[in-house]
Amino acid sequence: MSVRPDVLNPFLGSGRDRRGWPLLAAGLLCLAVPTVWRLAHWVWPSDDQGHGALVLAVSMVLLAKRWSAARAAATAYRAVEPAHQAIVDRRLAWAVIAASLMLYILGRSQAILMAEVGSLIALACAVLLLELGRKGLRVLAFPLAFALFMIPLPEAMVAALTAPMKSAVSTVAAGLLQGMGQPVARSGVMLTAGPYQLLVADACAGLTTLFTLEALGLLYLHLRGYTAWWRNALMAVLVVPISFMANVLRVMTLVMVTLTWGDAAGQGFAHDFAGITLFMAALALLILVDTGVELLSAAGQRWAPAAQRSRAVKKAV
Repeated sequence: MSVRPDVLNPFLGSGRDRRGWPLLAAGLLCLAVPTVWRLAHWVWPSDDQGHGALVLAVSMVLLAKRWSAARAAATAYRAVEPAHQAIVDRRLAWAVIAASLMLYILGRSQAILMAEVGSLIALACAVLLLELGRKGLRVLAFPLAFALFMIPLPEAMVAALTAPMKSAVSTVAAGLLQGMGQPVARSGVMLTAGPYQLLVADACAGLTTLFTLEALGLLYLHLRGYTAWWRNALMAVLVVPISFMANVLRVMTLVMVTLTWGDAAGQGFAHDFAGITLFMAALALLILVDTGVELLSAAGQRWAPAAQRSRAVKKAV
């Protein structure tokens, strides 16, 4: 007779006695609160990492909305779950918990936010695996994966990857403005517009902007409910050029405002408003591209049966 592992040990997760996982959840909360407080006071107020609070809020809302479905999936699978599979899941969860705790201690003691926040997400996945099993965790996969966009990137990595992006954005923006007959010249990431000089900063063409728009694009795809993996993968890749073009439009807008109303207008309300228009333009481009992909997909579906009938007629003849 086989005995389920969660019956033998209440700290192994879902079963007749589930006293262990609430303690783990409480421990995770005690670790997460200081980290969130630190993020809220030192990281999220900055322009580069301001999207972190929104990512956390969206992840929590999606987790709450999908929690009932995850519990239902876990209950249905638990009735037929093989004993050996339960053992594998529990051992995997505890291994992740041990590794995540060591990573958290390292990140907390050495002030490495990337390790600290990443370890908390891994801990959350492990606790949910203990409570819900792999089927329930799979239902919550997107909210947990979406939370990865909350992880602050190291400044050295951001600086190294941002420099070529800023150069490319300033080059394209200057070329388009010159083609429109505007008095614009470029030197590196510095744009000279008439008597004014504008520096293309990280916020205008940085890596964090790309990550924010990537998160926005993935959330849009999730809300649309697409099931075809190739379509989701294609749209996730296309977010990169969409982000690039949105940044180009933002820089061009600031240059035109500066040329028309002066430097004070370009650096004041218009500068902040351009940041909002960047995301509006990116969302509009994303919807436009998604509509084009949908039309092409529908045309392909109509063409495929016709092609099959044509081949069948040729074979018959």
